[in-house]
Amino acid sequence: MSSIEARLSELGVTLPDAPAPAANYVPFVVVGNLVHISGQISQNAGGLIKGKLGADLDIPAGADAAKSCAISLLAQLKKACGGDLSRVVRAVKLVGFVNSTVDFVDQPKVINGASDFLVAALGDAGRHARSAVSAASLPLGVAVEIEGIFEIR
Repeated sequence: MSSIEARLSELGVTLPDAPAPAANYVPFVVVGNLVHISGQISQNAGGLIKGKLGADLDIPAGADAAKSCAISLLAQLKKACGGDLSRVVRAVKLVGFVNSTVDFVDQPKVINGASDFLVAALGDAGRHARSAVSAASLPLGVAVEIEGIFEIR
């Protein structure tokens, strides 16, 4: 068991199978030592996490939705690493999209749900560059979508 998997276990998180792409794209592309992971939408065992921040959802609910995206990112990363998370060097960059009203201004607080989770799971290697932006809508009405870039060995 890798140290990342041990941390995930301590956090009570079991990675799901990596979600399949919903259209004509691939879930990740490995270029050299970087894994570029396509946007992962907010979902959990109960299904899609839908809603608009500033109308239907509050910041803690949005942060939970962002955490679910980060869990899917790690599931894709594990698949990209052939199942071996010990190959992960660090999180490099996240781009987070928040389905929000025009007057909602706390997108960074929502995406913190993903950032905080990655630091908890990866330690200092989870610290990353990041963008957190608003979107008028997201696919299937989900609350959050996040894409990521990770360095591997």
